[in-house]
Amino acid sequence: MQPADITPLPTAFRRIGWSNLLAQFSEQIALAAAPLAAVLLLAAGPAETGWLQTAQTLPFLLLSIPAGLMVDRASRRWLMVGTEVLRAVSLLAIPLLLALGSLNLTWLGVLGALGAVGTVCYSVAAPAFVPSVVPRARLADANRWLELARSAAYAGGPALGGALVGWIGISTAYGLAAGLSVFAALLLAGLPKDEAPSGPRRDLLHDLKEGARFVAGHDLLRPILMTAVFFNVSWFIFQAVYVAYAVQNLGLSATAVGISLGIYGAGMIVGAACASHVARRVSFGTLVLLGPFAGLCAAGVMLATLWFPSVYLVAASFFLFGVGPIIWSISTMTLRQAVTPNAMLGRVSALIMTATFGARPVGAAIGATVAAHLGIAACLQLATAGFLIQLLVIGFSRVPRLRDLSELA
Repeated sequence: MQPADITPLPTAFRRIGWSNLLAQFSEQIALAAAPLAAVLLLAAGPAETGWLQTAQTLPFLLLSIPAGLMVDRASRRWLMVGTEVLRAVSLLAIPLLLALGSLNLTWLGVLGALGAVGTVCYSVAAPAFVPSVVPRARLADANRWLELARSAAYAGGPALGGALVGWIGISTAYGLAAGLSVFAALLLAGLPKDEAPSGPRRDLLHDLKEGARFVAGHDLLRPILMTAVFFNVSWFIFQAVYVAYAVQNLGLSATAVGISLGIYGAGMIVGAACASHVARRVSFGTLVLLGPFAGLCAAGVMLATLWFPSVYLVAASFFLFGVGPIIWSISTMTLRQAVTPNAMLGRVSALIMTATFGARPVGAAIGATVAAHLGIAACLQLATAGFLIQLLVIGFSRVPRLRDLSELA
C-alpha cells in the first residue's frame, strides 16, 4: 500500500463534505423523531412503525433510477440543491401540522417520503460529482471523509433527535433538521458549475439497460450488489420494529432510544476513522469482507436481547452494526468508482441504490407484516438469517481474493 496523501482535498470537495454532514444530520434527526412521534404521540405499535419506515424509504425504490438518469443528463449541483430545499420544506410542514392538530401517521409517512427524495438525489449525484473535483488517487480519501461525516451524523443525529423529542418536543427537532437542510443547500449552491453532457440525447431505456448490463456482467459489482440487498432487507426488518421493541419490551425512554441509535453512529465514526489504517494492514478483499461479518455478529448480539434484555447488549449490537458496514461502504464505493466509466456513474449508482436502498422499504414492509402476525422475536430471527446470507454471498465471490485496487488498472 502507498503512504497516505496528507495534502488537503480540493475546496469544491470540502463544500460537498460539509453539505453532506449537514444534510445527514438533518436526515438522522428527522428519522429518529418520526417513530418516536408515532409511538409517543400517536400510540403506534410495531406494525405501524414498520409501515412508517416503509413509506419513508419508498423513494429509494421508486426514484433512484430516475434520479440516476437525471444525474447523467443534467446539472448534478442543481439537482442536489433543489431536492435539499424540498427536504427542508417537508420537515417544516410537520411542526406546522402539529400546531394545527392535524398530524397523523399518514402525514408523517408522506412528508417523510418527500424528505427522502433529497437523500435519494444527493446519494446518487454526490458519488458522480466527486470524481470530477477529486483526483482518482484521492478518491478513497474523499469517500472516507464523506463516510466520516455521515458517521458523525449517525452518531449525533439520533441522540440529538431523541433528546429534543424527550426534553423539548417534536417541533424543535424538526425545526432544527429543516435549518440544517437549508444550510446544506446553500453550500451546494456554491459548487463549481457543471453543465449537462453535450451531444445528442440518447434513449432513456437504452441508457438504463446499458447500466444494468454493466453491473450484472461485472464479477466484482454483481456480488457487492447482492450482498448489499440482503444486508439492507435484513437491517430494515430490524429497524422497522426497533423503536417499538425498545420502548415497549426493553423499557427504554425516548432519550435512551436516541442514544442507542447514536451508538450506531459512534461505531461508524470509529470504522471511518480506522478505515485507512486497517486498509494498510489487510488486503482490499479482506477489507470488504469485514462489513458483512460485523453485520452478522451484530445481529446475533441483538437476537440475544430476547433472552437477556440488556441495554449493554443493545449498545454492543449497534456499535458493531456501525463499525463494520462503514468500512464496507468506503471500500465498495471506491471500487465502484474505480471500475465504472465516468459517463455511467450516475446510472450505475442509481441502479445500485435502487437495488440496495430500494430493499429498505421491502425490509420494512416484511418487518411490519411479520411483527403483526408472528411478533417481534420472529423479526429478529428473520433479520439474523438474512445477515448470514449476505456474508455467504460475498464470501464465495471473487471480491475477497482482491489484494489491491491496482490489480484493476
